[in-house]
Amino acid sequence: MVRVLATGVFDILHPGHVHFLTEARKLGDELVVVVARDSVAQKMKRLPFIPENIRVAMVGSLKPVDRAILGVEGNIYDILTEVKPDIVVLGYDQEFDADEIMREGKKRGIDLKVVRISQYSETEFNGTRKIIKMLKTRS
Repeated sequence: MVRVLATGVFDILHPGHVHFLTEARKLGDELVVVVARDSVAQKMKRLPFIPENIRVAMVGSLKPVDRAILGVEGNIYDILTEVKPDIVVLGYDQEFDADEIMREGKKRGIDLKVVRISQYSETEFNGTRKIIKMLKTRS
């Protein structure tokens, strides 16, 4: 069984997220999605509009997702030990270093591959910040 791990904030769900998770699911037999905790999202980008417990429930309800869990506080790579993925997928805009992820996996006894998913471009509603910007201009 090939386990795929995807991560993200998933603050305002949009077609780009659905594309990302659908493509991730195609890479294996099981898709586990780690939803960033509010505190981690705030450190990396900004405080999400939607609370973490609601975001994880929404992501978990999506068809491609087998299991959605909240991320860990502290070292974000510690989740690798819990999930033990064969593949880690990254979105086109996620600023993680693939080599660093593989090194962190190896430190934890996990030999994994990293795959970057392409951007979804069939609609203008393909990014959280784009949607927020559109909403602000329509107010």
